[in-house]
Amino acid sequence: MRRKSKRNFVASLCLLLAAFTALSGCGGNSGSAGGSGKSSDGQVTIKYYNWDNADQEAATDAMLKEFEAQNPNIKVEHVVLVPGNSVEMLKKLDFLISSGEAVDVVNLPSSGTVIERAARGALAPLNEFYDKEGLKPEDEYYVNPKVGDKYYGMQMTAGYQFVLLNKDALDEAGLPVPTYGWTWDDFRDYAKKLTKGEGVDKRYGTYFHTWELYMNAPAQTVMKDPFRYDDGTTILSDPTYKYFFQLRKDMENIDKSAKPYADTLAAKLNYRSEFFSGDAAMLLSGSFMIPDPGNVEQYPHDFKTAFAPVPLPPQNALPKNYEGGKYFVGGGQLAMGATSKHKEEAYKLMRFMTTTDSESRMEFSGWKKSDQNKVLDRLVGKNKDMYDVDSLKNTLFGPDIKYLDASPIVTTSSSDLTKVIDDGFSKFMLSNEPIDDVQKWMVEEATKIINEKEAK
Repeated sequence: MRRKSKRNFVASLCLLLAAFTALSGCGGNSGSAGGSGKSSDGQVTIKYYNWDNADQEAATDAMLKEFEAQNPNIKVEHVVLVPGNSVEMLKKLDFLISSGEAVDVVNLPSSGTVIERAARGALAPLNEFYDKEGLKPEDEYYVNPKVGDKYYGMQMTAGYQFVLLNKDALDEAGLPVPTYGWTWDDFRDYAKKLTKGEGVDKRYGTYFHTWELYMNAPAQTVMKDPFRYDDGTTILSDPTYKYFFQLRKDMENIDKSAKPYADTLAAKLNYRSEFFSGDAAMLLSGSFMIPDPGNVEQYPHDFKTAFAPVPLPPQNALPKNYEGGKYFVGGGQLAMGATSKHKEEAYKLMRFMTTTDSESRMEFSGWKKSDQNKVLDRLVGKNKDMYDVDSLKNTLFGPDIKYLDASPIVTTSSSDLTKVIDDGFSKFMLSNEPIDDVQKWMVEEATKIINEKEAK
């Protein structure tokens, strides 16, 4: 297994085209090694595309070696298109597909990127393979991207969101670690009680970073799509926008429990540093931060970190189409290229990569039957005493925690809509414009973009 350089890819493509032309001139002998991808001993070679960084590449290679050991008739070539950059990787992938490259298995960053490519015929449906095994995808994976009644994605990883809390600060304030069912009103109350001191020594109850996650957390955590409802219309009219925008402003201006948005923008603060330095007692973030409390060399601190599920919207601000407190779960999806000449082998690789509890796996699996505790133990590492492990396990895998399935909507104008959210939030936080006027403007702008750029 090796990474292909752009030059090698072009050369390989030329050789492939030349071989195909020669075979066509000889009557198109599809049984030869060059035409079928099989070696003389019957071994099939398939390609696995992704955007691994250096650390991830080593872990992936180790898993692929395990697969090859269990399947000696299948060799896997690991092709890293753009290391560590999923956006640029998708551009290269689309070029490969359009040029006719036989794509066997590809790791895509989200369910939306699967549906987008499936809708234009670039991916192969998985139904016949599931049917052959007698599997129901919903029983296997948290998120199952579909177009019509056809399944196209197999969830490789799961990305969760949660709240990190300074356990020492909680104990000092006499507050229990929150559990599933607490609301954003409760979060505000906790933030007030956890705020302490003044000036440069002040500890805020929480820190909100500059991402859209912190502008309307419910839209990002308990709704299927952060931009549109299932009917295709904008969600910027949702009650959660008015509620959360006002919550943010009140926490800054009235409670003084969150660092002002203007200061966050001006100072270009780092969310990890705000939490681990003790400047903020709570931080909404995600499972990519699980190794950080134990990494005291990079993030020096002496307090234990507890974890809580993301707060839910209160009854007076429930989102449209609310599914009773189920959470959005992100994560990568494996898909099969429509051009693959070895679909049986590709499917076998996909199932292995998504269901095997390999010691090399360093990300949570999207497979419902996976032993996630094994991955969790590897992520926590040797400094277990820096974690409230029970709260972490309950936050991720507690009996009340349920997850949303994939949205049927694919939003291709997400960057334009994100700018509307950013601009609307800034309008409200940095001026005296009423929330109703700001929300009306956001809805109008988003509707224009959707009407112009999204499929009807």
